Amino acid sequence: MAFSSLITQFWPPSPTFTEKDVPSQEGRVFMVTGGNQGVGYELIKMLYPTGAVIYMASRSRERAEQAIKDIVSADPSGSARLRFLHLDLDDLNAVRSAAKTFSEQESRLDIIWNNAGIGAVKVGSKTKQGIEAHMGVNIIAPFLFTQLLLPKLQAAAITSPKNSVRIVWASSFTMEQLSPNGGYNLEDIEKGGINNAYVNYATSKAANWMVADEAGKRYGKDGIISVAQNPGNLKTQIYSTQTKFMMFFLNWLLYPPKLGGYTELYAGLSPEITEKQQGGFIIPWGRVQARNPRTDIIEALKEGKGKELWDWIEAQIKAHG
Repeated sequence: MAFSSLITQFWPPSPTFTEKDVPSQEGRVFMVTGGNQGVGYELIKMLYPTGAVIYMASRSRERAEQAIKDIVSADPSGSARLRFLHLDLDDLNAVRSAAKTFSEQESRLDIIWNNAGIGAVKVGSKTKQGIEAHMGVNIIAPFLFTQLLLPKLQAAAITSPKNSVRIVWASSFTMEQLSPNGGYNLEDIEKGGINNAYVNYATSKAANWMVADEAGKRYGKDGIISVAQNPGNLKTQIYSTQTKFMMFFLNWLLYPPKLGGYTELYAGLSPEITEKQQGGFIIPWGRVQARNPRTDIIEALKEGKGKELWDWIEAQIKAHG
């Protein structure tokens, strides 16, 4: 981890791309996972005036519908159409069901923000299919969801302006700090992680960047841009499992979720992102990271570890089909 990278991500400059810079998105369809709270909620608030169809994909219908009501009542002039989609990333069958429901309702998908995820949870935690929780919720389920919706992204790319159809993956600065050499250790993820929740979490976030890079290589030919992003150090529900003692210190470093919304807004809609940024890493509050200090991960990607991870994820999905 480079000290300069820590400084620029922990104390970023003000955002330069905000909701005021977003033109009409009429006719476009967006997906935001985990959009009923935190960063996803703030992002949808920013997107609400644009005229797009926006799916708020989350586990709780009650909380999502309340969030939608709050957004609409706060901005009666907003022109977007907000729709709830039930999505539980803890259950691959629920992911399949969500993708099927969406595909029956829409002919296209212009941007998917894979925003939802979990923080560091207890070692040994597993998904409904028995997959280690961090890898299961933070990358395997979003991967499956995105793959199932790929035909809709490809359909949108056919008629959309260049570089405007995107997949945005949720990484974290913790990836730089704690993920293993090369991003992940295949033997460790095969056995369900190690006895350190923070490393397991960081590994899942490194996996998001590596999958973003591999997706860019595979789908760039279809006109789809794939990037990963660190939304920033934000006071959200992702820290709900932390102790009061830990939160006492973390609160000094955490920012309002709205600022993280600007990171994600930039990743999805900034015209600065083109095919040159394919597989790139977006940092707070909306900047392309010129050079990631984790050169070991960059080298691993060049050596094919992104493909290896991709194949491993596909194998997990097939095993739990």
